[in-house]
Amino acid sequence: MFIIICNNLKKDIDELIGREYPCLDKGFVRLVDVMGDDSSIVQAARVSYGKGTKSVNEDRGLIRYLMRHRHTTPFEMVEFKFHVKLPIFVARQWIRHRTANVNEYSGRYSEMKDDFYLPAADQIRLQSEINKQGRSDDLLDETAVNEIIEILKKNQNQSFGDYKKMLDIGLAREIARISLPVANYTEWYWKIDLQNLFHFLKLRLDEHAQYEIRVYSQIIANMVRTAVPLAWEAFEDYQLDSFYFSKQELKALRKIINFVIPENEDSFNNLSKRELTEFLIKLKKIENIL
Repeated sequence: MFIIICNNLKKDIDELIGREYPCLDKGFVRLVDVMGDDSSIVQAARVSYGKGTKSVNEDRGLIRYLMRHRHTTPFEMVEFKFHVKLPIFVARQWIRHRTANVNEYSGRYSEMKDDFYLPAADQIRLQSEINKQGRSDDLLDETAVNEIIEILKKNQNQSFGDYKKMLDIGLAREIARISLPVANYTEWYWKIDLQNLFHFLKLRLDEHAQYEIRVYSQIIANMVRTAVPLAWEAFEDYQLDSFYFSKQELKALRKIINFVIPENEDSFNNLSKRELTEFLIKLKKIENIL
């Protein structure tokens, strides 16, 4: 059974590697390589683990325990390498995640390409009055949207035309490129371990992240889910779809929650026995907050 699962997983990963997944209008994400899988995580955690000596359920339980208690080092044993084509402004957000190895297309050694991002009409929106960083949900009228798209196209064509003229004059590529807008596409190879990739996805899948980087994050998330299904399940349960309370918030909760803890364990049948024990300890801690 364990061998069948491993073979099926390897087949799924092999189908992912090298395949280009389109992003935005001209970008893509391509999985170049994966080092390790769920078994690599448990192997690192157990150190002396021998392949085949533990069941899938035991591996799952260990991975969930590691994720739940923030024992992050074993997740660093798995690495992903991606080839990504993305607008420069997305790359400048992306590169803030400094815990990765990056090699980017160079505008000093090579000519920049005539590839520019044009947002879809439904993404051309007003500035949000609530979120100072982002766009609102309010759409502009069709006339205004079409006018903005034409302005963007005109500016992109003009800037690339000027760039080519400067190159024809003989200007150094490293100087000529500074006239290009951040909508210009770039490419890079991006290699990162699973622990730091989870951190990236936690932030960039969030609804408050910019739409364009979320598109890439969703593609990458689907790849990770396929490559390390047990780790992904734990990540979803304990990080991606969870949130935390501050000490002050817990005190407020204590005042508004009527602590009646059911004695029947069947009331918590969605939790494992270990998780139930930990959950009840947490409830007791809240109950004791003054």
